[in-house]
Amino acid sequence: MPTDWNPHLRDEFAKPYWDDLQQFVRAERDQHTVYPPAGEVFSALHLTSYANTRVMILGQDPYHGPNQAHGLCFSVRHGVPVPPSLANMYKEIRSDLGIEPPRHGNLQHWATQGVLLLNATLTVRAGQAGSHQGKGWETFTDQVIRVVNDKTDPVVFILWGAYARKKKALIDTERHVVIESAHPSPLSAHNGFLGSKPFSRANEALQARGRQPIDWRLPE
Repeated sequence: MPTDWNPHLRDEFAKPYWDDLQQFVRAERDQHTVYPPAGEVFSALHLTSYANTRVMILGQDPYHGPNQAHGLCFSVRHGVPVPPSLANMYKEIRSDLGIEPPRHGNLQHWATQGVLLLNATLTVRAGQAGSHQGKGWETFTDQVIRVVNDKTDPVVFILWGAYARKKKALIDTERHVVIESAHPSPLSAHNGFLGSKPFSRANEALQARGRQPIDWRLPE
């Protein structure tokens, strides 16, 4: 992991669970299609440096459809239809900030500004949601959350849905800001996500603490 995350996470790579996890993923790739491709599993950590992390959005599982997942939660590659949860995020951005959504679902522009788009599980078998949960990824990504929590600069953690909101226990809410609501999924978006204004609230929190806001507009 040739990034500034390495000094903070290298101890994880020496733990027994890490070897077991990597063996599991290799076996899965030998027998099945696994998303995202091996070179993009850690895209979130490569595109968003530790030093630049200002906002963290936590997802649960990579997309399990063809050509969707590329290592950033909620994001899909250019040319792939915008998934329903992301479509609701775009609705909220329009309502919250007056920003018209792009015609694509690639969130890389957010990542390069310091928005860490991390899934709790970093791989999935094609067509089988949740198939790689409980294999060790969560141990690793919980440590990523702890490492972000250790930053002296304040970070805004955006937690959507019951699964993500459980991770609040790993966050020092005295030093950092937590914005939480229902998940943007069509099943729950109308139960507290739409209208929650997470994007403007995140920027207000950053600016109040002397940090640069995020430009939530996505270029075409």
